[in-house]
Amino acid sequence: MAKTTSRKKKPATRTAAASTSNGTPARKASRRRSDAKAMAANQKEISVSEFFAKNRHLLGFDNPRKALLTTVKEAVDNSLDACEEAGILPEIWVHIEQTGNGRYKVGIQDNGPGILKKQIPLIFGKLLYGSKFHRLRQSRGQQGIGISAAGMYGVQTTGKPVKIISKVSPRKPAHYYEIQIDTKKNEPKILNGRGEGVDIPPGDKGAKYIEKHGIEWVDQPHGTRVTIELEAKFVRGRGSVDEYLQQTAIANPHITLHYIDPEDYEYEYARSAEVLPPEPKEIKPHPYGVEVGRLAQMLEESDPMSISEFLRSKFSRVTPAVARKLCEGAKVKPRVGVRKLDRSHADAIYQAIQTTKISAPATDCICPIGEDLILKGLHHVVPGEFYAAATRPPAVYRGNPFQIEVGLAYGGSAPTQNVTMDLLVELLEETDTRTVRQFLIHTFNGLGGEGADKIVKAASLKTRQAPSGLKPKERERLFDAMKNINVAEGQQMEVMRYANRVPLQFQQAACAVTQTVVGTNWRGYGLSQSRGGLPKGPVSIMVHIASVWVPFTSESKEAIASYPEIQKEIRLGLQAVGRKLGMYLRRRMKVRQQSDRREIFMRYLKEVSSAVSTINGVQQEELYDELLKVAKKVTSDADMKLDDRGRPIEEDPTQLDLGDNVLIVDPAEHEAAINRVEVVEEGEDEEYEEE
Repeated sequence: MAKTTSRKKKPATRTAAASTSNGTPARKASRRRSDAKAMAANQKEISVSEFFAKNRHLLGFDNPRKALLTTVKEAVDNSLDACEEAGILPEIWVHIEQTGNGRYKVGIQDNGPGILKKQIPLIFGKLLYGSKFHRLRQSRGQQGIGISAAGMYGVQTTGKPVKIISKVSPRKPAHYYEIQIDTKKNEPKILNGRGEGVDIPPGDKGAKYIEKHGIEWVDQPHGTRVTIELEAKFVRGRGSVDEYLQQTAIANPHITLHYIDPEDYEYEYARSAEVLPPEPKEIKPHPYGVEVGRLAQMLEESDPMSISEFLRSKFSRVTPAVARKLCEGAKVKPRVGVRKLDRSHADAIYQAIQTTKISAPATDCICPIGEDLILKGLHHVVPGEFYAAATRPPAVYRGNPFQIEVGLAYGGSAPTQNVTMDLLVELLEETDTRTVRQFLIHTFNGLGGEGADKIVKAASLKTRQAPSGLKPKERERLFDAMKNINVAEGQQMEVMRYANRVPLQFQQAACAVTQTVVGTNWRGYGLSQSRGGLPKGPVSIMVHIASVWVPFTSESKEAIASYPEIQKEIRLGLQAVGRKLGMYLRRRMKVRQQSDRREIFMRYLKEVSSAVSTINGVQQEELYDELLKVAKKVTSDADMKLDDRGRPIEEDPTQLDLGDNVLIVDPAEHEAAINRVEVVEEGEDEEYEEE
């Protein structure tokens, strides 16, 4: 046994000696330590600007087309918020100019209160800087990323800095900055005025300085203008700047909007409401909307106070009685100090919140558009004959109050079918568009590129033929095509989605609004609809969610998350306007049927009265008059006329009453159907200048 033991120990001693001589494990251990040190040295803090510069698709800058729209959207949203918070009726100028192949310069100016000098570099040159993130009240922006991210994208793609000029008073100097973001530090880098910017004096001296240095500015007593040059692509139709601005005018009828596109075509959206929407109030978070981790953090950061006082002061709708119930449910004494509570107590309080009935949060923190203004906005911009609106009562998701509004516009014939030959000639002479296709798209609202192509093809005109060069026979062919081509054939419902009055242009299929519209049975309201698709017809639907915190599906704020509470309210709003539309369409169909019936009666009444007169020997004229009275009585619905609210002009309790939240107009006389170019007569400019 002793020999056996000694034999086993000997190899072990030899192995240890070999390991020491070779040093392999020691070298491996040393290498691991050096690798760990190298890895530790490579660990660096990532700037939020640097992160979004490399992941700009998260913010809506994943392609040139979306980049242009996102830039305009963020700047316009900021302008609207600034004007409304200052109590100023907004007036906004949007100018897009092509500066090179795939490059555009975007300028957005407002008549807002202006920005203080020290805040300008931070607002436009620093990501996640703003005043809205910690406030629970309705606002268009939330994170403080948008406009600074647009400027960062512009610098990355063109190398040109963001240019900002802001003026707070006609008697004070304007502040002019050229800025780019230092992405490593997430800090603004000021390029002009030796890093301090430039102050432009008021009056004529300042006007000369602006003109000399080529600074873009529409003369206003106060306001802000931001100019960004970026790599972009300008398109028309769905998801375009044109569509976004048009939808903005619908949801914000209190704004005046001036827009010049890259083809130098001017659009004017005059305000249809002279009153600002009520200013929403800020509220405290609701207990149902807080999570256990956030609750524990709030307890740690709180000033010394009792848990009862903490619950009453930090949350909305927590009365002394509710605070006492929460403490009892969590088995915590109401007078115990918050500093004596740990994570387990926070979890117990959170569980007590879930099982305690607490009143819904106040709704004065949100500001819906209102049914009357929805009708005005739709009628002002969308051509049609029937309009309806519905505002749902406020509701709550995850402790956040929200309100759903729905508007509907139904159009009969296209605006091209309501034009006379004389008016068409006038429009062709007034237009400054280069092609007939552009003329049709720009002049007739709601026509679109597809409809214009149908008309141009039916008129046998060349694609790039100039409107001013059309010969009389070509004008006649164009007129016939406009009258006879049904551009609405096969047309799908247009869905306009809004969050806090801001149009959402992309990710339509992923949005709760679209999913709910598709899931609604529109066949019961007189529209044709295939399974799993949008209904067909000349119909436009707008759905607006107003909330203190809109649940977007991504940072680019393009789609609303599918919370059951939100989808339920959208569905109820759609059903409310759908019922109005169904009643109107059924009544219109009945009137049309009775009118056709009367035509048949009228066609044969003469012959019937003549034949009966011959057989019975009665007076033909008397018999004809009696038969005519009977025909009119039987088809009396054909004579029915409705007022602009859907009520019969001659009161009849058995007839249709669509209520107050509808509007019926004559589509042939719709002001929004045709864009007229204002022709200034000679001498008018001089008179205006003298005034």
